[in-house]
Amino acid sequence: MKIAIHGRNFNEAIRPFVQDMFDSLAIRGAELQISQSYHQFLLDAGIRYTASSFYSTQSDLQNADLVLSLGGDGTLLDAVTFVGAREIPILGINTGRLGFLATISPDKIQESLAEIFNNNYSIDKRTLVSIDTTLNGESLDIFDGLNFGLNELGIMKTDTSSMIVVKAYLNGEYLNAYWADGLIIATATGSTGYNLSVGGPLVMPTSDIFVIAPMSPHNLNVRPLVVTTDSILEFEVESRSANYLVSLDARSKVVDGNVKIRMERGKFKANLIKLSNTNFLNTLRSKLNWGLDIRN
Repeated sequence: MKIAIHGRNFNEAIRPFVQDMFDSLAIRGAELQISQSYHQFLLDAGIRYTASSFYSTQSDLQNADLVLSLGGDGTLLDAVTFVGAREIPILGINTGRLGFLATISPDKIQESLAEIFNNNYSIDKRTLVSIDTTLNGESLDIFDGLNFGLNELGIMKTDTSSMIVVKAYLNGEYLNAYWADGLIIATATGSTGYNLSVGGPLVMPTSDIFVIAPMSPHNLNVRPLVVTTDSILEFEVESRSANYLVSLDARSKVVDGNVKIRMERGKFKANLIKLSNTNFLNTLRSKLNWGLDIRN
């Protein structure tokens, strides 16, 4: 089996679990590709392993049967950018903090690998957001070809600017002018992230919807709106600072205030590996304390 591995730093308590993982993969004869940044950290941490190749960009990542992401949710979002349109299945192993997308705890790595090698898993196909940006009618590639995200598109004021006005259009029709600190357009997967913190609804992750949620809106009667993923959304921004911030998941760019954004459903999906012991509702309760009540 060909396995690509991407990760971030971990503390000393996690080290034995990571070493055991690499030892187990070696015994199983897995052919490993390691992200260049993680390779350097593993060397510094004294982890013993053998890899056939290393990658630092999307084009460097060769065909793999699956990707192992070791870190938190941000690490898994990085892994999605490496995989892109190839839709290689990704398993998130949580060596970070919350781990809402990366649900496998370090002590469950061996059990999880056994399920994978026995083909005892399913695939959750997650919808992505995709954007096109233009400046004065000319195409503008602000994310170097990585113009997609698993969680959300964010349109926000910069740190030093005052409130912005985001004019939104839905399928060519005027929707609203959001006077706010910004606007979050979340996928169902991203409903538990930034969307939740600005008052958007929780959504089952395979739902075919986007949530448009304003950040600190000046209009108190503006509430989050749910639209179908076949919607085309377009945005124009007015800002006193003549610029604003655009983000896709954890990646962000400050752009000229005249930049226009067109957003739609991604042409490909993120395939997240779902093991037999993982369940979205259980994760909601355990990670977010959703519905916690001392009477239950």
